Amino acid sequence: MGASAWDYYVPYQEDLGAALEELRQSVFLAGDYYWVRGGDWLPEEGRRPRPSSLDELWADEWTQHSGTHSILDVFHIQREDEEPEICAVQPVTAEEARRSAGTERLTRAHVPAIQGLAGERGHGRCAVLHDDGGTPQEIYFWGWSGD
Repeated sequence: MGASAWDYYVPYQEDLGAALEELRQSVFLAGDYYWVRGGDWLPEEGRRPRPSSLDELWADEWTQHSGTHSILDVFHIQREDEEPEICAVQPVTAEEARRSAGTERLTRAHVPAIQGLAGERGHGRCAVLHDDGGTPQEIYFWGWSGD
């Protein structure tokens, strides 16, 4: 199948980890992810209903292998100084923002300039987006995952 790109905008909150967890819950409850056991390519007897919890989703061996092609494939926020790791989200650093967009106070207008920072499959990035007055308004999560 190959990896899929994904991106989400959520209201700003200071705790990026809490924002990520709320987003993951929202995406799961909406069913807005790839469910490998529900594919039309499977014979009907091989299909399974969507899981009722994230724990049930990730207990499935096929999901562990294929992923969900969504924010559900990342589990926590890394510190800015850590090397990117699989299944994690790394915030954009001030240096990356300056280099990519020419400013540390990113807005939605800067999103195209920073999208290339999510260069590796299996992990994501996030950036706080500001309004024109410099007040944080949103958190942008993006990346690509799945197999």
